[in-house]
Amino acid sequence: MRIKDVILLVVPVITLLSGSCKKDSSNVQEEECTPVRFASAPLEDAYIVILSDGGTSPRIARSAGRVMTETSTLLSRHHIPERQLDMVLTNVGAGFIARLTRAQAAELKEDNQVKLVEQDRVIALGEGCFTVVSPSRAQWGVKRIGAGDGTGKRVWIIDTGVDMDHPDLLVDKTLSKSFITDETSVEDNNGHGTHVAGIIGALNNTTGVLGVASGVSIIALKALDNTGEGNASGLIRALNYVGQNAKAGEVVNMSLGTDTISNALDNAVRTLAERGILFAIAAGNEGRSANLSSPARVNSPNVFTVSAIDSLGKFASFSNFGNDAVDLAAPGVRITSTFSEGRYAILNGTSMAAPHVAGILVLKGTRFNTSGTASNDPDGIPDGIVSFY
Repeated sequence: MRIKDVILLVVPVITLLSGSCKKDSSNVQEEECTPVRFASAPLEDAYIVILSDGGTSPRIARSAGRVMTETSTLLSRHHIPERQLDMVLTNVGAGFIARLTRAQAAELKEDNQVKLVEQDRVIALGEGCFTVVSPSRAQWGVKRIGAGDGTGKRVWIIDTGVDMDHPDLLVDKTLSKSFITDETSVEDNNGHGTHVAGIIGALNNTTGVLGVASGVSIIALKALDNTGEGNASGLIRALNYVGQNAKAGEVVNMSLGTDTISNALDNAVRTLAERGILFAIAAGNEGRSANLSSPARVNSPNVFTVSAIDSLGKFASFSNFGNDAVDLAAPGVRITSTFSEGRYAILNGTSMAAPHVAGILVLKGTRFNTSGTASNDPDGIPDGIVSFY
């Protein structure tokens, strides 16, 4: 379902941000708008299959030809027609996506050549709300954690696409790609992905808002459609594309996930992280343990799962938590950023917190700092708040 267009408030333009980015303690943020939540459900007769390593390092991608040969042999051995094969995976672990019956899937699980067989899932961005506003370059989130120049660097955003012509964003139209069936455009008519993009990289110009890594080149990977719906295999296709094209040290933002555990999705993220790709992942907005959701639950030196705070450093009531999964806290309450159709809007959620961390990762890699901790963290061990300084 598309984010519900509820206009709660129109605020005036605030004076341009000047000097260094410091916390404005006078700007109290309240959780006025319900953040979006992700839901998922099994997809009939659709499966993701990951092959065993076969003695090779999982950090090294097998060639497409080799994986295709292994896949064809496997399917033939189980009398599964190749016409049921949708896609071969090479960069998120060798494997494939296929249309299978339950009996075929169960049989493949018993094969020693197979590491994992998982039913695909429909993923839906739940209904929330946003507030259309006049742009302000004095966003509290950027002032709280800091900002820098991201010019010449790239960030990969797996989401609902991005407003390709937004005047405050620099979008790489060549590398951007849709992973929605029968849809080639990455244009964002939902708003969620564009909001994420602006937090990371809105331009340092005389209008609009300021991104944490202003001017970074944004690569939009559209895995959710305009209603906010997609599937787990679409996310994995997007991650496979990242593996084909991204360089070690580049950043992927995933302000999305499932409301359950997906070992296939976790495996894809972990595989790329082991190859040096950095991830900023939203903890989720269900107010529960982040360890119950994928890919938020992934632990890796290059994966950063992010909880949300308000402008006073208080842990957001909606944010998922847990030091077994969450690595950092970042601004996620009443965040102003770019939006679809050239607009600007305020949204709440860990979807907004993750791109703050993504921006810091673009600027500093894993050598970032923290400044203070989130108060009232439900797990009793407060998350450190990411900081550029």
